[in-house]
Amino acid sequence: MDNRIQYQNVAKDKVNILYEIEKQLKKASIDHHLQELVKIRASQINGCAFCLAMHTSDARKIGVSEEEIFLLNAWHDTNIYSEKTKLALELTEAITLISQHGVSDELYRRVREVYSEEEYTDLVFVINQINFWNRLSISMGNEHNV
Repeated sequence: MDNRIQYQNVAKDKVNILYEIEKQLKKASIDHHLQELVKIRASQINGCAFCLAMHTSDARKIGVSEEEIFLLNAWHDTNIYSEKTKLALELTEAITLISQHGVSDELYRRVREVYSEEEYTDLVFVINQINFWNRLSISMGNEHNV
């Protein structure tokens, strides 16, 4: 599938707002390592090959190990991720699949036990931003050419 619409040109002002949000998220309280893991996991769930390729490459550039990348879709069955990272990945799944169960009070409580109010908020923004990019990319027909 080829790009259906060159949305970067058609909606330049709106895309620029998304890029501004990206700049702000680079300054967020959530480290870039975790941000990339979250972006990859959400992109796996959403099936966005374009974003998967981009964020896998970005993750490698900042030192995320191949093992961490390869095992992301089985994060709950491995001990290579910290409990804090696992909570972020669980939250990523809950938000990405929000229509299934939402974000329960129990999950919120567990996440807030290890993430501050600012960190939780930043994490939610990172998760929602990648979900927006995934949905935009898929609906506009972005394709990753390998």
